[in-house]
Amino acid sequence: MTNFKDLIATAVNCEADNLTGLSQELHAYPELAFEEVRAHDLLTGALEQAGFDVTRSACGLDTAFRAEIASGPGPTVAIVCEYDALPEIGHACGHNVIAAAGIGAAIAAARALSSECSGRIVVLGTPAEEGGGGKVIMIERGAFDGIDAAMMVHPAGSELTEMNTIAIQRMRVDYHGLAAHAAAAPQRGRNALDAAVLGYVNVAALRQHISGDERIHGIITQGGTLPNIVPEHTQAEWYMRSPTLDDLNNLVERAWNCLETGSRAAGCDLTHEPIGRVYHNLVTNNALMELYVQSAKEFGRDAKVPDKQSNVIGSTDMGNVSHVVPTIHPLIKVSPSDVALHTREFAEYAGGVEGDRAVLDGAKALGLSAIRFLSTASTRSAVAGEFLAHRKEP
Repeated sequence: MTNFKDLIATAVNCEADNLTGLSQELHAYPELAFEEVRAHDLLTGALEQAGFDVTRSACGLDTAFRAEIASGPGPTVAIVCEYDALPEIGHACGHNVIAAAGIGAAIAAARALSSECSGRIVVLGTPAEEGGGGKVIMIERGAFDGIDAAMMVHPAGSELTEMNTIAIQRMRVDYHGLAAHAAAAPQRGRNALDAAVLGYVNVAALRQHISGDERIHGIITQGGTLPNIVPEHTQAEWYMRSPTLDDLNNLVERAWNCLETGSRAAGCDLTHEPIGRVYHNLVTNNALMELYVQSAKEFGRDAKVPDKQSNVIGSTDMGNVSHVVPTIHPLIKVSPSDVALHTREFAEYAGGVEGDRAVLDGAKALGLSAIRFLSTASTRSAVAGEFLAHRKEP
């Protein structure tokens, strides 16, 4: 019987320099949502060289891709890559690690395909996780159709089976007032900055009366032009997060009431539009996660179920994937536990020695999980059964 663990480990070790080099290059040249041209070319080039059938600019998105390789009939497993960065702080979410680990996992799993393990490995390059909702668009355009399981690994400060991934809606709010000379004729003006500030204060008061696992945070992105001109237009951006989509809709309504009241008090009008797509909460498929936990442990990574001390809260469009395909999104440690995601310090770790180690260990753990999923009918049945049971829940 084939020793898949040794096959995966050997394949990743053979590609180690290429994979860590890929991660380092992504880290050195961070690209924002839907602008990941260099990353797209690097990742697709690596997969093409490894024998994958690559579709560049997939789903009508310039920086998305799909790559696949198959050996005989069988199920399909998708390994998901993210590679966009954050403004100013680069890969402070460690997407360079995600991408390189995903490429390594796919290449290793492809080399382990055999008569004992037939099926299809698909790599989905998903742009714009940081707000643009690349996966949501790709879901709508059929990228996840026919996928039996989807997996990726995300760097963090702890080794965990999952993060507390909650639903999120982003909103851009514009306040429209009336300009006037702030000294000569202030009575003629309607202050759009006052409207934005009053709305902000209202939301701050609301935060006292929301659930402990809900979040509202915003910034004023435009506050006016000059102090001696009553601002006629200001703008703010708001993020609202809640454990489920239904809870999120309720929270958005409450937050909107706060913002609208501030505008009325200042005698202004307001308009709003969504920023990107709504992200759903992530539903971890426990049967699939058991595969990852076992596989990761064999390579020295012991993923634990999060508790109050280790819980990581965030939002991702991988949550949307989990509602259409059995999904896992484990966390792999690259930094001390007190280093938060989306900080310059975390970006340093993601581009350092620990980031490189996570690339290789993550590739091995994901690659072995993928192969065991393809080769074990009882596991596939458990994964599918759990997913269907969740979808039937009211």
